[in-house]
Amino acid sequence: MWINPIDAQKRGIANGDMVRVFNHRGEVRLPAKVTPRILPGVSAMGQGAWHEANMSGDKIDHGGCVNTLTTLRPSPLAKGNPQHTNLVEIRKNITHYNHKFWHDILFEKQ
Repeated sequence: MWINPIDAQKRGIANGDMVRVFNHRGEVRLPAKVTPRILPGVSAMGQGAWHEANMSGDKIDHGGCVNTLTTLRPSPLAKGNPQHTNLVEIRKNITHYNHKFWHDILFEKQ
């Protein structure tokens, strides 16, 4: 989850911290990438992760699937999945989550 340093500082989030990204549709947990390459007030989450949630338990996605946060209604023009302009809140996740997969994605040269 890309987040601007100004927004990260307000939330006590450091680069690599696990964060909760949520709205009224669901919740995703993934690491933060604090970067000035994104505007304050905006966040970005890559598309393409598989949904990894215990649907009989907490229903929180731990795989970073953007669909967890989007509506089921198709976009008006393309009739596809609307993966843009979704309002979310981001908070630091206090649960320790050490996952090499996420580290490799976040900190490889881009």
